[in-house]
Amino acid sequence: MMNRRHAIGALAAVAGGAYRATAAAAPAAPGQAVTWPEVTLIDGSRFGPAQAEGRALVVVFWSTSCPFCRRHNEHVEKLHRAAAGRRLAVLGVARDRDVAAVRRHAREHGYTFPITTDQAPLAAALSARRIIPLTVTVDRAGRLLQVIPGEMFESDVLELLQLADKEVRT
Repeated sequence: MMNRRHAIGALAAVAGGAYRATAAAAPAAPGQAVTWPEVTLIDGSRFGPAQAEGRALVVVFWSTSCPFCRRHNEHVEKLHRAAAGRRLAVLGVARDRDVAAVRRHAREHGYTFPITTDQAPLAAALSARRIIPLTVTVDRAGRLLQVIPGEMFESDVLELLQLADKEVRT
């Protein structure tokens, strides 16, 4: 028969193991490699490690109800179009839960950049900050560069195109 001290120790070990198994990894810090999750885009396609590999990424967290995000996303759309054929991908992460509403909003505003509503895995990989818009940049080697809170000027967003050609250090 197990005495009380051993029973409490066993319970603590089990509880501790369960906590470690369910605890999420912290988002990457600047300079660290990002572990890319696989997410579903609002058009039903997937975006994951294969789409990120060898490309710089600009990931923008936003919401359909945010007026700052609307202005910011106009610049993000210009960046996405300018990046065609370059080693840079743009990914929008809508904080909204209603995929149909996000699709409608994207169509009404002419957004052609890929968009997902799978915010939790991307937030876990990139940044726990909840401010919107939030722009995250990743270099072509897959390392986190910056987490930029708030709305950006058009020239600042378009300057991110340089990430496509920036020399990758290993």
